Amino acid sequence: MPQGFETLVAKPKVRLTSQALSPALEWYACHTSMSPDIECASRIQVIDQKIVTLEKEIAALPRYIGDIEKKLDSHQKQLDADKAALAVNSKERKTLEGTVADSQAKISKLKDQMTSAKTNEQYQAFQKEINHFTEVISRSEDHILELMESAETLESAVKKSEAELAVERKHVEGQKVKARERAATDQKAIADAKAQREDLVKKISPSVYKAYEYVKKKVGVNVVCEAIDGSCTGCRLALRPQFYQELKFAKDVRYCENCQRILFYNQAVAPPV
Repeated sequence: MPQGFETLVAKPKVRLTSQALSPALEWYACHTSMSPDIECASRIQVIDQKIVTLEKEIAALPRYIGDIEKKLDSHQKQLDADKAALAVNSKERKTLEGTVADSQAKISKLKDQMTSAKTNEQYQAFQKEINHFTEVISRSEDHILELMESAETLESAVKKSEAELAVERKHVEGQKVKARERAATDQKAIADAKAQREDLVKKISPSVYKAYEYVKKKVGVNVVCEAIDGSCTGCRLALRPQFYQELKFAKDVRYCENCQRILFYNQAVAPPV
């Protein structure tokens, strides 16, 4: 997954009001007579890039919520498993306690019957039965003690799981609130950005805007690019030498002959890093 949900919902809001250009374009705008169409296209591109970022963030929020809810589910499953184990333990103890009580009742009855034994064989037979149920009681009571010790551990595990579940549920609910708030903030930022974009679209030549939209559909929001060392920085392919020379002094909008991106060229002075 991308960055953590907490980082996502907590990071600063993206500001779109300045429509800040890249350092190269800022230098180009300040030191040359930049075509108004290139400047408008560049600022539209800045807005489009930030809109894409915000839209991806909004789309990611439900996935982050889903991930932390899965973690909540794992806590719930652990609690259910601990409770189920404790219930099995309790049921088994009750069964054994019933066995002890039933065996004790049978021993009592056998002792009553023993008093009426007429032969030694009858007496020994009763005694054998009594010994058998005595062993059953002994084994059952030993097992009951083991189960009681296990029950203490299970009860502790249930309490721990309940506490962890409560903490995790509170965390998830808090993150859901933050996600809704973040999504609302991003939606407003997108609406504001689109309004700014509409103002810029009114200022750009229709033909240039049409070309910008055409290229954007093909390559994404990386339409206005610098030409450096005879190559387009968008497609990384070399430009024709004559075209490159014309671009250096062009006053109109020029397009890369390979990828159709809008190109601009900085003069000899390097732009700030």
